[in-house]
Amino acid sequence: MQDPNADTEWNDILRKKGILPPKETPKEDEEEEQQVLQQSVVKTYEDMTLEELEENEDEFSEEDEMAIEMYRQKRLAEWKANQIKNVFGEVVEISGQDYVKEVNQAGQGIWVVLHLYKQGIPLCTLINQHLSQLARKFPQTKFLKSISTTCIPNYPDRNLPTIFVYFEGEMKAQFIGPLVFGGMNLKVEELEWRLSESGAVKTDLEENPRKQIEDKLLSSIRCSLPTKKDSDSEDDDD
Repeated sequence: MQDPNADTEWNDILRKKGILPPKETPKEDEEEEQQVLQQSVVKTYEDMTLEELEENEDEFSEEDEMAIEMYRQKRLAEWKANQIKNVFGEVVEISGQDYVKEVNQAGQGIWVVLHLYKQGIPLCTLINQHLSQLARKFPQTKFLKSISTTCIPNYPDRNLPTIFVYFEGEMKAQFIGPLVFGGMNLKVEELEWRLSESGAVKTDLEENPRKQIEDKLLSSIRCSLPTKKDSDSEDDDD
């Protein structure tokens, strides 16, 4: 007797006539087809924008909708993070009238770095240049500057430059006066390290750049000091 499931031309004719039932698809093939279908659906919605997902949601099954919802939430989270990340990126000038809005009401999760300065003070100019670089490097941090007396009336020039660091409207650190910054030798990396210690930026520096400079200075001093042997030789010559 001929096998009705055999893949022969005669059986194909009998199936077309309705004499034999349709050929059964092996379970493995069904699973493979389902997997391919699911992959195609995933590929489809991964390539869609959020608007396209909403337009085509009627075409997806319940399982697809669950997967799509998870994907939509992921995309929304990425979008929000990207929006926050790229809100800033430059040093913005503010006046005393802007202080409450820009500093105290900066928003949840926002770090604010405020530089009080005056024109004509070289170290203030240098710090403004450094902050411009850091604002581009750390766009998630809000960098502000303000002429000291327009922000705080009668603020003494001897306290300049001054940097205040805030988080969610609360002061976390303050750097007041030229000695704190080390004068005109201040490097942008040193300022970055200082701000990272306060929490305002997440630096990729592994150690304090000032320490490297101090270590080099100490090393050069040690090299220039006479050794005990040299001192003894000088004493013998006398």
